[in-house]
Amino acid sequence: MRLFTGIELSREVVVNLEKLLQRLKPAARIKWSAVGNLHITTKFIGEWPDGRLDELAGALRELPSYDPMTIAVRGLGWFPNPHSPRVFWAAVHAPAALAELARETERRLARLGGGEEKRPFSPHLTLARIKEPVPLAGLRQAVAALEDTEFGEFTADRFFLYRSVLRPEGSEYTKLAEFPLHKT
Repeated sequence: MRLFTGIELSREVVVNLEKLLQRLKPAARIKWSAVGNLHITTKFIGEWPDGRLDELAGALRELPSYDPMTIAVRGLGWFPNPHSPRVFWAAVHAPAALAELARETERRLARLGGGEEKRPFSPHLTLARIKEPVPLAGLRQAVAALEDTEFGEFTADRFFLYRSVLRPEGSEYTKLAEFPLHKT
């Protein structure tokens, strides 16, 4: 099964991003993300054997304790760059503890044989993917015309283990387990 860990967004942030996407979608024919799928990935695990799911969950339960984190979603950008983009994203602003959670998750899963990420952790929300060159002038103009790119902030006190099933109409995510950040 294909897995990842991530933080769920607040309802306020989801509603604000839904309004943004409704406004921007007509401006470009690209693969827009389903609003209900938006989350902050802390670790993309990839394919994992079903029979080792308990072992994986045990490793995630043993992560260090973290205080709840205030996370803000504001600003928009392009990966790898604005001139030849493959991803259109919303920026995630979080305390250093979020990057530490991602690094520690990476370390723990590497011990179990999970693949290691080569790129540095860069928290973001993937709003759209650009698979092939398409005209983006209309989208760039729509983004430039936005009065505000503040989408809200929330306090994260848990993360989830998700299963990802790839379907022709888009990925389908299912929460398999929940992990509190702060251990009592």
